[in-house]
Amino acid sequence: MHWLRRLGRAERVVLVVALGVVLGALGSFVGAQASQFPMSQTAYAPLTLFEPEGLHPWVELLLWVALAIAWAACSIAILRIPGSE
Repeated sequence: MHWLRRLGRAERVVLVVALGVVLGALGSFVGAQASQFPMSQTAYAPLTLFEPEGLHPWVELLLWVALAIAWAACSIAILRIPGSE
């Protein structure tokens, strides 16, 4: 955390935005890995029961909420550090 003190406010804002992009990519990756519609299958036989695989919608919602909370907490911590202005 000592290296954050040397950063100016604009550099810390860029760091916070980059962290948001990384967390967004992580959430998209996890959501794609647990997709309800596998990419390898393009059609289903008629009269077959389709059981979706992957995360339930509420689990995916909790994942995004957790990532948003983590981003907000890290952003507050990064932007509160007194540094060179």
